[in-house]
Amino acid sequence: MKFEPTRLPGVLVVEPVVHRDARGFFLETYHAQKFRDGGIAPAFVQDNHSASQRGTLRGLHAQWRRPQGKLVRVLFGEIFDVAVDARHGSPTFGQWVGVRLSAENKRQLWVPEGFAHGFVVLSEYAEFLYKTTDYYAPSAEGCVRWDDPDLAIPWPLDGLTPSLSGKDAAAPLLAERLQKLIG
Repeated sequence: MKFEPTRLPGVLVVEPVVHRDARGFFLETYHAQKFRDGGIAPAFVQDNHSASQRGTLRGLHAQWRRPQGKLVRVLFGEIFDVAVDARHGSPTFGQWVGVRLSAENKRQLWVPEGFAHGFVVLSEYAEFLYKTTDYYAPSAEGCVRWDDPDLAIPWPLDGLTPSLSGKDAAAPLLAERLQKLIG
């Protein structure tokens, strides 16, 4: 298993070792000791699974008062996955990384606590699975606008208008969210 750093400290791409033969494949998606050795040490407390159609954009989500780290992967299809540093005072605040994750490449992304997270579905259909370091807490949840001009994320929508939830469509800009947090 390889743990590849991204340009944002703490955000890692996990490349599993895939064992293939005529029957199919086998891989480890999580191994506590290997993950600790690779720089991902927190305990996971919840697994979540979602399914979405092409053009669905989920995010950018975070839990502000009860931050969650997320280990994300795709079981079926392909997505463009994004982590945005939303940690007030961080030297990389407002910077982001984007990675293509798919059932084919079997890569995972570690999104540390304090980062906003989102993805857009590139294939006709995708199933997405992720582990979290804290439980879902609706009262602590918030989001940042997916098309925040200060973030300037080039979502690969190929001319599609993204399908958004009402919450995501009404999300504030990151600067607005920061103002609410620091008052």
